[in-house]
Amino acid sequence: MASVPALGILIGTSTPSGQVAALAAHAEQHGFSEVWVAEEYFGYGGFVATSLALAATKRTRVGLGIVSATGRHLAVTAMEIASLATAFPGRLTVAVGHGPTWRLGLRPASLLRSLEEAVAAIRQLLAGDEVDGAGAQFAFHHVKLPHVPEKPVPLLTGVMRPRSLELSGRIADGTVMSVLAGTRYLEQSAVHIRRGMRQADRTEHAMPTYVLCHVGDGKAEARTALRPLVAYYLGRLGAGNPLSAAYGYGPAIAAALAQGGHQALAREIPDSWIDALAIAGDAQDVARGVLAYAAAGATSIIAVPLPGQTKEQIDRLANEVLPILRSG
Repeated sequence: MASVPALGILIGTSTPSGQVAALAAHAEQHGFSEVWVAEEYFGYGGFVATSLALAATKRTRVGLGIVSATGRHLAVTAMEIASLATAFPGRLTVAVGHGPTWRLGLRPASLLRSLEEAVAAIRQLLAGDEVDGAGAQFAFHHVKLPHVPEKPVPLLTGVMRPRSLELSGRIADGTVMSVLAGTRYLEQSAVHIRRGMRQADRTEHAMPTYVLCHVGDGKAEARTALRPLVAYYLGRLGAGNPLSAAYGYGPAIAAALAQGGHQALAREIPDSWIDALAIAGDAQDVARGVLAYAAAGATSIIAVPLPGQTKEQIDRLANEVLPILRSG
């Protein structure tokens, strides 16, 4: 029997922090292998949500993605990671990325250099090393953490473009693949990641993949439910984003946005786009979608439910989709 793809759930930042613990515990009780929380300005605090999810669960791995490489000093980021990892050994994964820090007036001179510095400095500090000197973005004056985790914390990145993906393959333990990363994009991204892995003689690289997902009573209903959210993310990413570029959707996105923003885009999105960029349908449709993402290279599929429907989708995925995957 083929192995069952690892299935996780994202508790999005539209969720009030007071609900994070209960949802994480609910996901663990229903057999999800991973729970992920986000840090997307300005919802709940990412490290707070991670601590709530870890405290509410006993076995499930909890992922935090994506932490900005420049939104806080790297020594503070490392301190927060170490605090969680020592309290909950072996269950934490953290992904670092560029982040929308332009909203805070923070614009690094080089996105790639700041990300490379972030992963290197955090890894050194978590290993118990002293970090000293000035980097591309931050200065360290004999910084050393007094409490470091006994087990290494997987450090991933959250990036999308070819040069960043190659860097991730070289320096990171994995790459969190963004919402709207369809299977074609995953396959293309793996080429860049493997190039970076070869440069550093790395042999393993995780690819947890966020996927907009809705289990409904049929494909038409599920597509309708997801259409506004797909349009929202496409509008935020813009016509030139690499996720939809893998499918050649850029010109149509630009035309729709020019006509009337997200609303016009939602009206213009064909069903085929939703099928390519998300997972929608009944339990059989969703199970096929999960298997397709796993075949394209996703090491875990992190379902991203519609806002306000996380508990309902946990139940439907657990009760309707997981049995199909396990029987197959």
